[in-house]
Amino acid sequence: MCRGDSGVSIPRVLSIAGSDSGGGAGIQADLKTFTALNVFGMTAITAITAQNTQRVSAVQVLPGSIVSDQIDAVAEDIGVDAVKVGMLANTEIVETVAAAIDRHGFQNVVLDPVMIATSGDALLSDDAVDALKNRLLPHAFIVTPNIPEAEALSGMKIVDGDSAQRSARAIHDLGAIHVLIKGGHGKGAEVVDLLFDGHEFREFRSERIETRNTHGTGCTLSAAIAANLAKGANVQDAVSSALEYVHQAILAGFCLGNGHGPLNHMH
Repeated sequence: MCRGDSGVSIPRVLSIAGSDSGGGAGIQADLKTFTALNVFGMTAITAITAQNTQRVSAVQVLPGSIVSDQIDAVAEDIGVDAVKVGMLANTEIVETVAAAIDRHGFQNVVLDPVMIATSGDALLSDDAVDALKNRLLPHAFIVTPNIPEAEALSGMKIVDGDSAQRSARAIHDLGAIHVLIKGGHGKGAEVVDLLFDGHEFREFRSERIETRNTHGTGCTLSAAIAANLAKGANVQDAVSSALEYVHQAILAGFCLGNGHGPLNHMH
């Protein structure tokens, strides 16, 4: 027994995503979320970004081989109970991650199809969208697109609840077991998040919070869902609890920087 070993196990969650130098999104947001939700977080960094609350000023995508090596290193020694997949940047990284999921047989894969940053900067190359649809969506236990991402994945415009349901069905047909279309980009006093399991739809409704401090909401939500799944929650409870966590983190958000400020992950 190792010195200090309490004999207590802890769920293990791997985040495969980009690094945000501003600390509000990406790997940094994921690790904060994992810590707050009492799971052990591990990382495989796909890209290094220079960004703050206003913009992404530079991106350095890592070679696929080092991404693969990071995943193998933690999977072969520590083990993985759930995976959150975020920024992948290009086709090579998409293919690399898909191959690693195949190789290790990862379960509870939460795919956040990061395409555009909160600031509006592109984070996924156009050619990589097809690779994401064809190679990664079939591995997803749940995929969590916002409205623009759901439109890109399904090829359908979302203007109301009916079109959101049609989009969710189309994304499900691409292979994802569960589809959660996030409603933050919608209109109205309520945010309506739509979950589809291939048979039934469930809506999660919450009051829309008027704030500019929303940097990292998508990363945080997908990380929270992965943490909850790793702890044994079913998908509806995992999503419901994660949405409430993010809602409270937005309410307690920080006024930092001159753009979209971060959430308070430790609320």
